[in-house]
Amino acid sequence: MSVSPASGPLRRRSGRPGHDAESVLRVAVRVFNERGYDGTSMEDLARALGVTKSAIYHHVAGKEELLRQSLDRALDALFAVTREPGATDGPAISRLDHVLRGSVRVLVEELPHVTLLLRVRGNTGVERRALERRREFDHFVGALMRQGVAEGDIRPDIDPALAGRLLFGMVNSIVEWYRPERGLDATALAEALASVAFDGLRV
Repeated sequence: MSVSPASGPLRRRSGRPGHDAESVLRVAVRVFNERGYDGTSMEDLARALGVTKSAIYHHVAGKEELLRQSLDRALDALFAVTREPGATDGPAISRLDHVLRGSVRVLVEELPHVTLLLRVRGNTGVERRALERRREFDHFVGALMRQGVAEGDIRPDIDPALAGRLLFGMVNSIVEWYRPERGLDATALAEALASVAFDGLRV
């Protein structure tokens, strides 16, 4: 999935031999996930890329810009799911099912970026903005839950906000153990999670 037009200089600036904007972002996100954003310096990024710091600055203003690009990529993809027809039309329970499956798809397709998103703690302005957008997504899910209860399709004895957090807590946990090379694709993963979430485990 491409970075949104608002992403800025990372996409617009021309690349240098050996690295383009996309490869700089890809390596930076890998290092952020390995070392933590706060624990990563520009020297660390230059070493991982095999270039000088000045070569990185040819692409971006600094590591915070790389963080913003990554978080926006994950969040833009998640919010795109909420605008799909399956998330906007029909009974709330069906819309919720679509959002859950779409979120799993985004997680698999943008795994490094979603992983980084789930690890931010609000220590910078970029992180706080990302957390605000995550809360917007949570509110969207909570509204679907409440509507599903009102429509009689979701059990009313569990708080809708709690149910939403538990449901997408399962989705978010995937980043801790999912490995694409093991052969489980996004469709199969989403089907398994949706079955457990909506049908339960008991026969």
